[in-house]
Amino acid sequence: MTDNTPTSAGAPISYPFATLPTPGVPEQIAPGVQWLRLPLPVSLGAINVWLLADGAGTALVDTGIYDDQTVALWRPLLEGALSEVPLTRVIATHLHPDHVGMAGWLTRQTGSRLWMTRLEYLQCRMLASDSGRPAPEETLAFYRRAGWDEQTLERYRQRFGSFGRMISPLPDSYRRIRDGERLNIGGHFWEVVVGAGHSPEHACLYDADRKLLISGDQVLPRISSNVSVQPSEPDADPMNDWLESLATLRRCVPDEVLVLPSHNKPFRGLHVRIEQLQADARGALDRLRTGLDEPRRVIDLFSLLFNTTVRNDDPTRFTLATGETLACLNHLLLRSEVSVELDDQGVAWYRSTGHL
Repeated sequence: MTDNTPTSAGAPISYPFATLPTPGVPEQIAPGVQWLRLPLPVSLGAINVWLLADGAGTALVDTGIYDDQTVALWRPLLEGALSEVPLTRVIATHLHPDHVGMAGWLTRQTGSRLWMTRLEYLQCRMLASDSGRPAPEETLAFYRRAGWDEQTLERYRQRFGSFGRMISPLPDSYRRIRDGERLNIGGHFWEVVVGAGHSPEHACLYDADRKLLISGDQVLPRISSNVSVQPSEPDADPMNDWLESLATLRRCVPDEVLVLPSHNKPFRGLHVRIEQLQADARGALDRLRTGLDEPRRVIDLFSLLFNTTVRNDDPTRFTLATGETLACLNHLLLRSEVSVELDDQGVAWYRSTGHL
């Protein structure tokens, strides 16, 4: 994810809440809607999760990462504020550990059920199964093709399978949610608006009557979500999925909603923010179109695409930068705007074809 504070023309983005809630302490921001912040052991700092009044109980949207600190915050909530209005269901917008990490623990503690789109649930379980096994040769070849050296590959080998350590094992049964479905949560209907690009089947929730949008990571106010090609699907075009999803969200959800994002503060100005995210993505593609006048590897393009130095001693950022650069390259490759050749070491070299 990269920092790109909104500067678009049009109705300004505004933040109706001046302060952030204390971590682990729910704060009401609309009737029947509470904002809960949970800390994260990464640069994002915290995730926002949402507690929705659901009859005699509470529906939870997203969960926080699975670690001792987050468990220590959830225990007093379940024994205190949520003891009389217990969790009725746990809804995960998508598979990333900060969103679904505590889902298995919470559903087992409360007897509630996990609600999730099918692709997110299945891919989460697939990624969790990597824990305890060595990095596959196909995955190492994927990163070697991008130009990673052996030292960087060795760091990756040591970290492989870490996804599963950040989530409590998912329940073996779940309730599938689908695009366009209207979920009755406490007498309010939330429409599921599915997007892709950041993850395979990301669910936003839109309450038209109260003009609320739980956007997950699909629209964030001050950072752009990572859009990456993954080793399991090296020829994918997630950038196209991302751009189409942003257009769909702009078409289906009006500008005047209060957006409840997973990171940073709730905000107004959805359409301005979507337009900026679209412009950012197209700007990255344009920089590649003009910057590939000679053959370059994926890792050679980081300085062209990102506003900060990406070092291989920061494995997480280096991996995200690789995936995001490939998302841009694959988008152009599939449109014959760049070509690619492999050298004798299996490293890919990309060059503009001049077909704009």
